[in-house]
Amino acid sequence: MMPSPKRPKHQGLVQVYTGNGKGKTSAALGLGLRAVGHGFRVYMIQFMKGQINYGELEAVKHLPNFTIRQFGRAEFVDRRNPDLKDIALAKAGLQHAREVMAEGKVDFLILDEVNCAIDWGLVTEEEVVDLIRSRPPQMELILTGRYARPAIIELADLVSEIKEVKHPYQKGVGPRLGCEM
Repeated sequence: MMPSPKRPKHQGLVQVYTGNGKGKTSAALGLGLRAVGHGFRVYMIQFMKGQINYGELEAVKHLPNFTIRQFGRAEFVDRRNPDLKDIALAKAGLQHAREVMAEGKVDFLILDEVNCAIDWGLVTEEEVVDLIRSRPPQMELILTGRYARPAIIELADLVSEIKEVKHPYQKGVGPRLGCEM
């Protein structure tokens, strides 16, 4: 990653994008794109996602200062009975987030689907709350995923709930390249 631009120090905030509607990851990616446009360094950790041809993985190859690292398998996580591999990957993702924070080389850290990882028992609410509290004050921290817990909402500075009103899957339309993938 290239160094951050010379700029006055600013207070980073904690942002949460949650709800049952489509667009939480897209909102975080848009925020990251905007930040990169101003020379900030952005790092996204994707929980429960791995080895799937998501368009953002290709797009960031063309952007300076935007990294995405996945901590998941291509298979979907069984919410009622998560595989030990899924738990291990999510724990590794959370540990990696701690390391990224400690290095201090990132301005924006996005924890994509971390709220689902909590809800599905892959990581604990306490672990994520501890991570939020240990955030360097100048770092922007963004958490996405359905089921944001009250403790996380309380710690956040900005919370957007994305509500599903209508979705094409209700008519049998599956994920489409460039839109959902």
